[in-house]
Amino acid sequence: MSDLIAITYADEASGRGAFEELGRLQKMEVLTLEDAALATKDQKGKVKVKQTLENAHSGSAAIWGGFWGLLIGLLFLAPIFWGLFGALMGGILGKTTDLGIDNKFIKEVGESLDIGGSALFMLVAKATPDKVIPELQKFGGTVYQTSLSNEDEANLKKALEHDQVSASADEMLELE
Repeated sequence: MSDLIAITYADEASGRGAFEELGRLQKMEVLTLEDAALATKDQKGKVKVKQTLENAHSGSAAIWGGFWGLLIGLLFLAPIFWGLFGALMGGILGKTTDLGIDNKFIKEVGESLDIGGSALFMLVAKATPDKVIPELQKFGGTVYQTSLSNEDEANLKKALEHDQVSASADEMLELE
């Protein structure tokens, strides 16, 4: 079972940085995501969404559709026609099937952001928290919603707030 985590940021740069960090963490194999998305609200109030797996589903569905179409075509002596038909239908079904984070939820959270803000959405299949949290902690943020247990959610909130408290303390030292 995957966990949904949504974190909001006061600025777009923090959200983009955290979004890019997710890719790096996946390459290190300390994080496995089913889906991830970044919503940003520009100066005009328009919400833009970037998803990691937006087009991946349609491509794999087209390949599987082509395979099954070709197989059926071999049975009915028209492999090229059925292969193309299967690939086309697989691509269409892949485009219309949303297997990741609910797009409506992403848009709703995006609309609630302040101008210039951003929100990071993660559908986490597997993670090594002691490696992932310190890397995401660098960007701060506020936990908006999770499907984590109450204890895990409290730990995540505390970790993200800790960075904000540290940054505030550093800023105060610079002012003196």
